Amino acid sequence: MSTTFSKEEKAAMRAAAAEAKAAKLGADLEAACLAAIDEMRGTDKELAEILHRLVKDHTDLGAKTWYGMPAYANADGKVVVFFQSAAKFKVRYATIGFQPDANLDDGNFWPTSFAVTTLTDADQKQLVELLKKAVS
Repeated sequence: MSTTFSKEEKAAMRAAAAEAKAAKLGADLEAACLAAIDEMRGTDKELAEILHRLVKDHTDLGAKTWYGMPAYANADGKVVVFFQSAAKFKVRYATIGFQPDANLDDGNFWPTSFAVTTLTDADQKQLVELLKKAVS
């Protein structure tokens, strides 16, 4: 038994398949980001978990990995903010950094990355402000 579909039905099926593929890809990217965080230990893991929560709660950026580290990208897939663990690079501090697609420009001179050893409540508020500005 052969089924014939109209152009509209075929287009709808293609669109549904594309949406399912994109959703799976998004889920796979999120899972990879969470796995990268889960592999961390100590302060690095704590800081990455906080950043992940703040990004998810306050922006529409999608989680992914970038050079094996947690990162968060805009709808175009461009990384806006990323986390680098101290342990991976054998340095005394982790880094939260912003890429050129972050809207943080302020005159001729502005910071694009921050050394992080802890994130107090006040630090988290400041980070949320930066995240919101970065995606504005």
